[in-house]
Amino acid sequence: MTAVADRPIVAVVLAAGKGTRMRSQRPKVLHEAGGRPLLSWVLEAARSAGCTRTVVVVGHGADEVEARCAAPDVGFVLQAEQLGTGHALAQAESALPAEALLLVLSGDVPLVTPATLHALRAAAGAGGAAMAVAELDEPGSLGRVLATPEGSLERIVEAADASREELAVRRVNAGLYALPAPEVFEQLRRLAPDNAQGELYLTDAVTAMAGERPVALVPLDDAVEALGVNTRQELAVAHRLLLGRTLEALMAAGVTLLDPRRTVVDPQVEVGSDSVLHGDVTLRGATTLGEGCVLHQGAWLEDCRLGAGVVVEPYSVLQGARVGDGCRVGPFARLRPGAELATGARVGNFVEVKNSRLGAGSKANHLAYVGDAEVGDGANIGAGAVTCNYDGERKHRTEIGAGAFVGSDTMLVAPVRVGEGATTGAGSVITRDVPAGDLAVGRARQRNIAGWSRERRERRERSRRSDDSED
Repeated sequence: MTAVADRPIVAVVLAAGKGTRMRSQRPKVLHEAGGRPLLSWVLEAARSAGCTRTVVVVGHGADEVEARCAAPDVGFVLQAEQLGTGHALAQAESALPAEALLLVLSGDVPLVTPATLHALRAAAGAGGAAMAVAELDEPGSLGRVLATPEGSLERIVEAADASREELAVRRVNAGLYALPAPEVFEQLRRLAPDNAQGELYLTDAVTAMAGERPVALVPLDDAVEALGVNTRQELAVAHRLLLGRTLEALMAAGVTLLDPRRTVVDPQVEVGSDSVLHGDVTLRGATTLGEGCVLHQGAWLEDCRLGAGVVVEPYSVLQGARVGDGCRVGPFARLRPGAELATGARVGNFVEVKNSRLGAGSKANHLAYVGDAEVGDGANIGAGAVTCNYDGERKHRTEIGAGAFVGSDTMLVAPVRVGEGATTGAGSVITRDVPAGDLAVGRARQRNIAGWSRERRERRERSRRSDDSED
């Protein structure tokens, strides 16, 4: 039989539980904390620890879990009935190599770190098995881990069954294991469901294994790694701790966070050095920021790419946008998917841009809508201007040439083109192309009606007197 130290490293993640205490139809392991589903954090830790493959034992919501977390290095097996942790691990046997070192993890323990998994691997390399333990000031009702004089596992005792001396032990099971296969499956086959729940417990197999070989105890550097999520309250705690890790890494890399307690950054987000994030900033998804960006209060970005020196003013929303170096966005601006701003472009307050490119140095500073458009370098879009891109059935494009000036309250009825250096008069409705350098005015001629206000007041007064006389 191959020595344990030479066997492939495979992770088995137990993720079949329904999570009744979450009071949710969603599988527990798909609830998000820190920007990812709980299970995704565990899978990422396993990859970082060098696991060549991960097998996830699923049960409640199996199809949904598999669809959300599918990956080339991840397989899934079904635990049709949830009959305990030992029963869950046993379901994975047929999907694993005949001989392997198994890192057995829980899908609802998202704070586990690769460093802890490396420590479990190293500890198991000598004796063939290891388990993580945590030292708690108040273990409460958690099971106690009792050690031999040599410091390996003697047995795990439930608090309800522990003596006064055993209850004084502060060492508890963290639920993370490095176990050799096929040996662990041989122990599982010997178990009997002789407990009130009629279940097979993995802890019983580990205790039995300790009678045949040393099971090393690996203390956690931080007991929060063992935090399991079973309630919404615990989900909130895990969320804040995971966010804290991400924010600490950003600050260590040279990013200024003015109020980390009010800042949300997903783990895959990249932020360039010397960038400044004010309070209430949220960065989601695959967002990247270049060096020296400043995001003011309330900025919300998802799946965006910002160049260097970009300023996002307060309460702007950017989604799926590409923003070039030196641009300024907001306040209260919205960049929708497909929005692209070239170097030095400016989008101001209450401006919405969708599926459009604004050229270098172009401006839309006030109260405008730019949709399905190509705006040339240096063009100016005035306040209240709108690209009327939808005819009720199809979307149409608008082209605005370099250096063009679109006057305030201009309606550009697509498809239409405003040539380079052309101008549209304020309040115009433009339905035909404007040649380069021309001025287009598309509005009714003004007509002044003399005395109209006085006559209206007199008509209202006569009507009022008539109504009074009828009473």
